[in-house]
Amino acid sequence: MAKVQKKPSGASGRSKGSSKPQSKSKKKGNLPAPPPQRGGVEMVDPLVQAQMKIYEEAMSLFHQQKFQRAKQELEKVLVGPSKELADRARTHLRITEQRMKPSHDQNPKSPEEHYQRGVAMMNLGRWDEARESLEKARKLAPKADHVHYALAALDCLTGEADSAMANLKVAIDLRPANRYHARNDEDFAFLQEDPRFTELLYPEKDGYSG
Repeated sequence: MAKVQKKPSGASGRSKGSSKPQSKSKKKGNLPAPPPQRGGVEMVDPLVQAQMKIYEEAMSLFHQQKFQRAKQELEKVLVGPSKELADRARTHLRITEQRMKPSHDQNPKSPEEHYQRGVAMMNLGRWDEARESLEKARKLAPKADHVHYALAALDCLTGEADSAMANLKVAIDLRPANRYHARNDEDFAFLQEDPRFTELLYPEKDGYSG
């Protein structure tokens, strides 16, 4: 009877040579060395390490709502040697593509739906529609740090320095980690020369001046 052949999955974590050697009698001959286990090989493979670095960069862009660039990096991860990383990338790629789609045909109701629509409009350069959706999201969820952060980014893109600073400060007060995201976020390039921006993002420097 022919056995059903499983779909090859490469890095499934199961190694065929994992059965225990049943050597009842110890032979002193030159036995071949056991084949190296593949469990930890991936971790030191330079190709996998490079794939991991691209994945981490993609996730950083994803969390900054830079979905177009995140999509490009995630697609690079798909062709790497690690199937586990490729599977993770594929999952986030679906989410990224979903968030990039403007929701014309559905009427957003929840704060998250308004937020996602606002970010989608930002990615398309439709500033007025983006602001309308993000303002609705903020009204429904005034404590949502990511909404304030997105509004701050939108303010920068439309040249509203004072509003950008106010929204970014609220986002950082609600979630201090936003301070570190903003340091490397190109959307805030508009504020790079503003001393208020430097004081907000690098409060440790202010300690020297007393």
